[in-house]
Amino acid sequence: MGTIKDKVAIIGMGCTKFGERWDSGPEDLIIEAAYEAFEDAGIAPDDIEAAWVGTLRSGEAGAIVADALKIKNIPITRVENWCATGHEALRNAVFGVASGMYDIAMAIGYEKLKDTGFGGLGVGRGSNPVLQARATAPSYFSFIANRYFHTYGIDDDEGKELLARIAVKNHHNGTMSPKAHFQKEITVEQVLKAPIIAWPLGLFDCCPTTDGAAAAIICRADLAKNFRADPVYIKGIGFSVDSMLPMTRPGFDYLGFEANREAARQAYEQAGIRDPRKELDLAVVHDCFTITELVIYEDLGFTERGHAPEEIRAGTFTLEGELPVNTDGGLKSFGHPVGASGLRTTYEIYHQLQGRAGPRQVKDAKLGLCHTLGGPPQVACVTVLGTDPPR
Repeated sequence: MGTIKDKVAIIGMGCTKFGERWDSGPEDLIIEAAYEAFEDAGIAPDDIEAAWVGTLRSGEAGAIVADALKIKNIPITRVENWCATGHEALRNAVFGVASGMYDIAMAIGYEKLKDTGFGGLGVGRGSNPVLQARATAPSYFSFIANRYFHTYGIDDDEGKELLARIAVKNHHNGTMSPKAHFQKEITVEQVLKAPIIAWPLGLFDCCPTTDGAAAAIICRADLAKNFRADPVYIKGIGFSVDSMLPMTRPGFDYLGFEANREAARQAYEQAGIRDPRKELDLAVVHDCFTITELVIYEDLGFTERGHAPEEIRAGTFTLEGELPVNTDGGLKSFGHPVGASGLRTTYEIYHQLQGRAGPRQVKDAKLGLCHTLGGPPQVACVTVLGTDPPR
């Protein structure tokens, strides 16, 4: 396998306020994210040579970005890959620049979920005859929680408290993120007393339905210092798409996802990472549900399989811990406008590595990871970013 390491840099990023954006249409969100990215990079829209836009909205095409930003006569391609759609836009932009075809490109992702008749992910969408229209994302991930608790001898009360600690951590971090949908502390007691959505997942174990957009400006690594003194370099990108329903396979253990592990393997190999727990300074991962974050700790090698509970109790992944995870509050605080989420996770790592994360800043952050997991659910992306310039 080849490597993308140090061939491409991010020189500007933008992100809208996430939330119930009743006052804004898709074009407004695109403009808000893109123009922050343009200003951050010190470029104009006309400097973009190509763009990739990520959205799950069927029928949308690259022209929506051209119309919104008044960009003419450049290739703009719509991409979609379940919850990893934002990362898919970034990955394509990165490869477009790394190929030598373009010097400057844009990746942008958006979703308008609240008032457009589009409810986000529906597990029954698509042509797979096994998918059930009545199945929901909470129900699928509740299987993971129940199997994990059973396998490792965790009773329901202990298990729900472990998940509650993840929710409390992410909500706390979200209070320091001005663009997050939710910016409010919660307690373990509140999480435990919340209505059950799909046992053992309660209301506070699930991320909200949200509107938002995010964008990144990509350029050749050797040009990056022409735009800013502190570019962030792509060190590795891993992307894995497995068959649609691992739950239907004999032998699927319900304790994690092979797509996560394979995407991480690819990214770590490219970046030269052998021990992610010790080498990474922080990570932003796909906490669509609290149990998802728990198994991601193990899938991405932050701890050994079966050991996430003790790390949660020890505070390893808190803002003050050994490896802070979801420093901005994650999906739990931001919500999940599907096309934007992968770029929103990148936005947080980008600012952390530049020392621009405000009160949630991780000290001396030089190497960070962002991750998305989608499908029902076997589509995963892991991106490693760093500050060290190419050698």
